[in-house]
Amino acid sequence: MNICFQKSFQRAFGTFPLRGRKLTAAIEEAIDVGYRAFDTAQMYGNESETGESLAAAGLPREEICVTTKVDAGNFTEGKFLASVEESLKKLRLDRVDVLLLHWPPPNGDVGPSIKLLAGAHKRGLARNVGVSNYTIQMMREAVAVADVPIVTNQVEFHALLNQEKLLAGSIETGIPLSSYCSMARGKVLDRTEFAEIGQSYGKSASQIALRWIIQKGVSINTMSTNPANIRRNFEIMDFTLSAIDMARIDRISKSNYRIASNMGADWDFD
Repeated sequence: MNICFQKSFQRAFGTFPLRGRKLTAAIEEAIDVGYRAFDTAQMYGNESETGESLAAAGLPREEICVTTKVDAGNFTEGKFLASVEESLKKLRLDRVDVLLLHWPPPNGDVGPSIKLLAGAHKRGLARNVGVSNYTIQMMREAVAVADVPIVTNQVEFHALLNQEKLLAGSIETGIPLSSYCSMARGKVLDRTEFAEIGQSYGKSASQIALRWIIQKGVSINTMSTNPANIRRNFEIMDFTLSAIDMARIDRISKSNYRIASNMGADWDFD
C-alpha cells in the first residue's frame, strides 16, 4: 500500500529547522491536533529529538508514519546502510515508514543510490522508499532501475510555483508527489487573493493554499510553532475548492517563485 497517500497521512508535520524544546512543543501540539505523519531527515539534525517526542506520545506504532531522508553524503556502499541504521536508532524505530534520498547525487547518476535505497528496503529497514528533488528524467531513470515501488518524490510545491510539468511526469512514471515549502515559507500570504477566496469558504488564506495542493493530488508537509497555525494547517479536509477557484490559483502559480536551489539539476517548470 502506498503509505504516502493514505488519507490519514496526506498531511504531514515537518520538523525542519526545529530543535530542542521548540521541536518537542510543536510535535506535542501537532499530535494533539491530529497529525500522525512526521517528516525529518539526517540533514536536519533532529532525528533523536523527533524520535524521543514521538515515543513520549505513546501512540500505537501503526498510527504514525515517520519519514526520514538519507543525506547525499551517505550515498556510498560503505555509508548508506550504516547511516540508515543510525537514523533508526535515533528515531527509536526498528524501521522507518518512508525512507527518501534527500537530493539527487551530485553527478546526476541516480542509479547507484536507488539501488542502495532498494537494498535498505529489502533488509527491512524501511516500509516504503522514495526520492526527493527529482526531475522528470530522474524519475524515469529511478523507475527503470528500482525493483521496489517508489512511493513519492518530495519536491517544492506551493501555490506560487507552477509544477504542472512535474505533475505530468508524476503521472507518467507512477511516482506521486509530496510537497515541502507548502506555504512558500509564508510568501503565499503576501498574495491577497488567497484571503479573498477564503472568505467564500470560511477558511484562512493558508488553508486555501494548502487545500489547492491537496486537490492537485499532492500530499503536504507543513511546519509551524504557533498552535493556532498548526491547527489551521491540519483542518483543510472539510471543504473543496471550486474549479473556478482552482483555476484562479493555477494562474497565480505561474509567478514561479522558487525557494530551493536546483543543486545543478534542470528543474521542470514553465
